[in-house]
Amino acid sequence: MKHVLDLSRGVNASASSVKSLAGLSIPALKAEMETLGLDPKKAGMRAKQLRRWIHHFGVQDFGGMTDIAKELRADLAEKYVLTRPEITEHKVSVDGTQKWLTKFQEGVEGESVYIPDVGRSGALCVSSQVGCTLNCTFCHTGTQKLVRNLTAQEIVNQVLIARDELEEWPSSNENRKLTNIVFMGMGEPLYNLDNVAEAIDTISDGDGIALGRRRITVSTAGVAPKIPELGERTGAMLAISLHAVRDDLRNEIVPINKKYDLQTLFEAIRAYPDLGNSKRVTFEYVMLKGVNDSPAEARDLVKLLKGVPAKINLIPFNPWPGSPYECSDWETIETFAEIVNRAGYASPIRTPRGRDIFAACGQLRSESVKKSAAEKRREAMAAQD
Repeated sequence: MKHVLDLSRGVNASASSVKSLAGLSIPALKAEMETLGLDPKKAGMRAKQLRRWIHHFGVQDFGGMTDIAKELRADLAEKYVLTRPEITEHKVSVDGTQKWLTKFQEGVEGESVYIPDVGRSGALCVSSQVGCTLNCTFCHTGTQKLVRNLTAQEIVNQVLIARDELEEWPSSNENRKLTNIVFMGMGEPLYNLDNVAEAIDTISDGDGIALGRRRITVSTAGVAPKIPELGERTGAMLAISLHAVRDDLRNEIVPINKKYDLQTLFEAIRAYPDLGNSKRVTFEYVMLKGVNDSPAEARDLVKLLKGVPAKINLIPFNPWPGSPYECSDWETIETFAEIVNRAGYASPIRTPRGRDIFAACGQLRSESVKKSAAEKRREAMAAQD
């Protein structure tokens, strides 16, 4: 498959004074119907109808909503749109991975990535923030300052955009290309838990997008106090961005560990609701050459996981410009995996996907922190010299 660059697709609804209903939750749709003057009971009924048309059938035109009166459809079309945010860049990797850079408003752009042949069929990695505050040293996203949290609607719109591209309307459980959602894009989801929880409610709604909560995974770098709350509010699967088994090293490469050390983190993990063989915690472990990849660290990882239903994703480090790390040698990764496997834990080595379009784990970074016009002019002049 050729490398594809697709600019300025879609309509930037956020730049318009007309509000889009695409991606809104049932409560938010109901509130909008009440602003039109509908009483609460009728507003609730209309919200459910709209939810089905927008999130089950994927319609982007009120005219196609045949069970809604023409007069109301006309009123809706006058006051609202169903467009998605603007796609400012769309890239397709040689391995079929797709990456979208989505413009939510001026200066606010986030990335999402579709990875085929993951889970039952394919997974969409969504962002919960633009930028990040955690500064994990191996992660490119961590080099971008936090711009803001994404709203629940903006998170859901990442799913709608992917399903538009994959032509997965109406929702169906047969032959799906997109079966899993992972909150592993830009940002720390637990620092935006209210919007993440609302988005998960919308994504898992059986009469809408209809992706089950067991097919939605939320990854955290270790915001320990919020971990049990995530489980109670969402029922989603939990993933932990671990990457080190000693506090001194984790303090260095995952700085949030200075606030919530490994003991505190694992106490929170063990309090996650309904853990068991059918609901295991996924631990993500990026393999950094000479940093965290020794056999001794593999054995310490096994000890750390004792009593936690778990699987470990070993992730070969994905390079990015200016990174201070190298990826562990393949033989080193296999030795590490063998030690963990012998202890009874599944430890698949994740095949890097989308490296050629900077869509692989740890490579996402938008240009939402813009250079000044003067900086751009200086760079352009220097390029011409």
